[in-house]
Amino acid sequence: MTPTLVRHHLPHAGAAPRVDPWARARDWAEIQERMLVPLYEAVYERLEVGSATRLLGLGCGSGLALLMAASRGAGVTGADASAPERLALARERLLPEAWGTRARAGTRLVDGGPAELAGGAGTAAYNLVTAFEPIGCVAGDSEGLGESLAEATPLVGRGVPVVLTGWGPPERCATSSVLRVATKLADPLRATDPHGAGSWRPALRDDLEEVAQRAGLRPDGSGRVACPFGYADVDNAVRGLLSTGLFDAAVAATDQAQVDKEVREALHPHQRRDGTVWMPNVFRYLITRTA
Repeated sequence: MTPTLVRHHLPHAGAAPRVDPWARARDWAEIQERMLVPLYEAVYERLEVGSATRLLGLGCGSGLALLMAASRGAGVTGADASAPERLALARERLLPEAWGTRARAGTRLVDGGPAELAGGAGTAAYNLVTAFEPIGCVAGDSEGLGESLAEATPLVGRGVPVVLTGWGPPERCATSSVLRVATKLADPLRATDPHGAGSWRPALRDDLEEVAQRAGLRPDGSGRVACPFGYADVDNAVRGLLSTGLFDAAVAATDQAQVDKEVREALHPHQRRDGTVWMPNVFRYLITRTA
């Protein structure tokens, strides 16, 4: 598959992608988010998350990981400054007034960073911190994580586990070939520079360890989890992948139809005879401890 390199529009710096953020958030919650359930389960099982757990989820998005922890009896708090639409869906799932919720009454969601929690939560309010948004497929995607971790540190005690997550090696992540399309369409010149901000790059072995070192966290174990991306059909796969936000710059640089076409072509090798799409992937988690 050879991407079309002629862009219909050249966006100026900071141009907003022409996408519907509410539709993207709904597609994320209904299609894509569940792909990471094995990762959440593996971490919760290893750390024995239960009724004694007071969890702070950084970048909590639409809240599925928090909901799973709450179903184990944990008290959960989520903070997310980047996706208000996803956070609105998390409120529907988790807050006590939401119909049918099983979350504990202490559930808290904040549109902002961990610093927004400092006033009411108090010191050592949490005994587990998770950052479940995987890093390692886009250059610079860990830059904001260090700041969030620094803001979260005053809210936890010494030796508290902090979980970082990332993509596995590209040779074990079939979705890597599809994600490359985003960079090639957004900026074909930048696509050749693996260090350009926002450009796809292969996950590196020590990505998570480097984040931990910068944040002053001590590594204390790691693991790899198979998280295959499975979709009912190509249409479902396109909606799910675009909901990640990784293709928004490509939409702004070309148009929605062009991005859809290129993604469909990239998905073709992963489509099975029954029409479903299946892409094996491996994700990695690193358990660290606060100093």
